[in-house]
Amino acid sequence: MPGEGGGGNRKRIMLAVAAAAVAFGYYLLSQQLGHLNLQHLLQDISNTLGAWTYLLVGVFAFAETGAFVGLVVPGETVMLLGGAVAGQGAIDLYLLIAVAWFSAWLGDTTSFFIGRRLGREFVIKHGPRVGISHARFEKVEDYFSRHGGKTIFIGRFISLVRAFAPFIAGSSGMRYRAFVPYSILGTGLWASAHILVGYFFSRSIETAGRYAAKGAFLLATLIVVVAGSIFLYRHFRETENRRSAVRWMDAHSATRWLVVLGRRHEPQLRFLWDRVTPGGTFGLEFTSLMATLAVALFVLIAYTVVVGREAGPTPGDETAIELVEHIHCGFLTGVSKAITVLGSGVFTWSLTAVSAALLAWRRRWTELWVLLAGMTIVTVGFHEIKDAVDRPRPPGPTGVDASGSSFPSGHAAHSVLYVWLAVTSVLRLRPGMTRATAVVAAGFALTILVGLSRVYLNVHYLSDVSAGWALGAAAFSFCAAVGLVISQVRQNPRQ
Repeated sequence: MPGEGGGGNRKRIMLAVAAAAVAFGYYLLSQQLGHLNLQHLLQDISNTLGAWTYLLVGVFAFAETGAFVGLVVPGETVMLLGGAVAGQGAIDLYLLIAVAWFSAWLGDTTSFFIGRRLGREFVIKHGPRVGISHARFEKVEDYFSRHGGKTIFIGRFISLVRAFAPFIAGSSGMRYRAFVPYSILGTGLWASAHILVGYFFSRSIETAGRYAAKGAFLLATLIVVVAGSIFLYRHFRETENRRSAVRWMDAHSATRWLVVLGRRHEPQLRFLWDRVTPGGTFGLEFTSLMATLAVALFVLIAYTVVVGREAGPTPGDETAIELVEHIHCGFLTGVSKAITVLGSGVFTWSLTAVSAALLAWRRRWTELWVLLAGMTIVTVGFHEIKDAVDRPRPPGPTGVDASGSSFPSGHAAHSVLYVWLAVTSVLRLRPGMTRATAVVAAGFALTILVGLSRVYLNVHYLSDVSAGWALGAAAFSFCAAVGLVISQVRQNPRQ
């Protein structure tokens, strides 16, 4: 129709004018930037922002998903800026990553529960305004029930998906315990990667530009490979498509040897595939362990670097010391002396021996291996780190003999055994047991109290205890992940 044709021409003219304006503006901006010393500009920005960078990064990391700001302003830009400011020495890199990681996870969690609170009715009612029809949302619900975790993890690196995925996960009925491990891993990797890029390249903007171009090429290549892999997977998921491909390969001499090789070793290949293909709750358990391992390693490494650089108390340690001075009394001292024994090597290894005997009696060999390997790594690990860091203990311990290096706390590291025993009992040994929550809470309470008793008795700084907890969590989560994989391979039935 003539009217429609005229309207179409006007739209094309407007788009052309807008594109020309953008191009001209970009040309002017590039001309101005050519006269700027970007390195000096970055230093000025770093000096101006200073400690306010923590707040800026935290707010944007949270608002990306917690307030859907990621639809307007991609958080990667602020993460890169924060990393660049840290690279100039104005703020601490590890604290910045911790702030960004926690804030991003908190944003995901907030968006998730907003979605759960508003429910699917809200999406069905208002979704068509942004292109989410009822039928499309039902497909999303079905997809999240099967691939929700992967979407949360991978979607963290895609701005549009990142902004909406936690909300849709909550509104589609996804359980939070299935959501949170993928959120922790995704937010941690996303925040750390972008901050570290800004940090390492902040001293040379020109080098950053060259590597950014190479990175863009590699990213494009990766997208093509991933998209192609997804297409091939979906295509060959159909039996007839697989048979057709085999017939085509068998008809050509260049590929016929692959068909012959596959037919010759088909039983072995099928057996291997069945053994390594996860089933049931494997994916969630393994991802939860990886999330725990990631957080624990970050805390341990960050504190090791900070304490190795400056052996004195951190600001958090000084706050804990002041708090202890305010609440110090004879009763708490006596209680702390009793509790701290529960984290000693003699007590925890005695408990380990008893637990190992019970596990062997019940023929729970995987759990037995995880227990012994985890405790061994903890014992060897904290001794090695103590020798490497060699941090002096706090002055004036309260009636407790303590010698050697302070960092990390061996009592705190050993005390993670109580969490492992509680969680293993509830999830592996007696699934569905009554008062399971109370058992797990008791395990965490013992671990926390043992660590805090060391701080109260002034034989360790709070950072020593935190690193000890992180070491224990890393050791047990790593061993449990290995044990889970071995158990999965052994239990997956042969076809």
